[in-house]
Amino acid sequence: MLNKQEKRKLYCGGCEDNFYNGNNSYGIKECWNLESAKVVMKKEVHIDQVPPWKQKPIKTLSCYHRRRYVYVGPNQEY
Repeated sequence: MLNKQEKRKLYCGGCEDNFYNGNNSYGIKECWNLESAKVVMKKEVHIDQVPPWKQKPIKTLSCYHRRRYVYVGPNQEY
C-alpha cells in the first residue's frame, strides 16, 4: 500500500486537482482526495472518442481526472 507521498509522486501528475498538492500560491498543501484515493485500473477516454474504446486500461488513482477526458471501467468498451 502506498503512502500519500508515493501516490502524489507516481499518480498525481497531469490531474486537474494536482494544483492543490502544493502547486499553488494559496498555501494549500494537499489535495482533499489524496488520503482516501485508491490505485485502480481504468480506461481514459477522450470526450470526442467514439466507441468502442479499445485502448488498454491505465493504472491511476480513483480520483484522477483530466480536462476533456472521462474514465470508465477497465473492461468497458461502450
